[in-house]
Amino acid sequence: MSSGAAGSAGGRVPAGRTLLIDADACPVTREALDAARRLGVPVVIAGNTTQNLARHIRPDDPRRAQDARRGFWVDVLDVSVGADSADFAIIERLGEHDVVVTQDIGLASMVLGRGAAAISVRGHVFRRETIDMELFVRHEEKKVRRAGERTRGPAAFTGEDRRRLREGLLRLLRAPVDTA
Repeated sequence: MSSGAAGSAGGRVPAGRTLLIDADACPVTREALDAARRLGVPVVIAGNTTQNLARHIRPDDPRRAQDARRGFWVDVLDVSVGADSADFAIIERLGEHDVVVTQDIGLASMVLGRGAAAISVRGHVFRRETIDMELFVRHEEKKVRRAGERTRGPAAFTGEDRRRLREGLLRLLRAPVDTA
């Protein structure tokens, strides 16, 4: 989707890398956009039409590749309201070396299967070696809830979570492309 760009904060971003944000209830859209601006990486923000996704975009942010500054531009992808609409829109546009920010383990699994990278909003980098276990745990917890039991919900979102996301996302965006 883009050409490579030198990041002003050091390190180069591999050519063709795009950041895709699963923005449905995403608490770190602003941080993800800031990282992309800093490194000159194009961004696609996907979410359902009930959200005002454009609120995250600065008035001077380029909105098309041909208007890009240092490789950075941002596009908003409004999808229909419905389960997994944003997930499928992201997968349709996903390139092999792209990076996706998501809270959804199922989407993270599809992203990894396509050779791209995924990071949670809390900065957890999803790995091929562990994604099956994460899916299994999610499935087992869902079975418990369907049986009427309760499972422990996530801890409150913190500033430390935001810091981990920023640091992990910068690492992923700068990571070299695996050519093996």
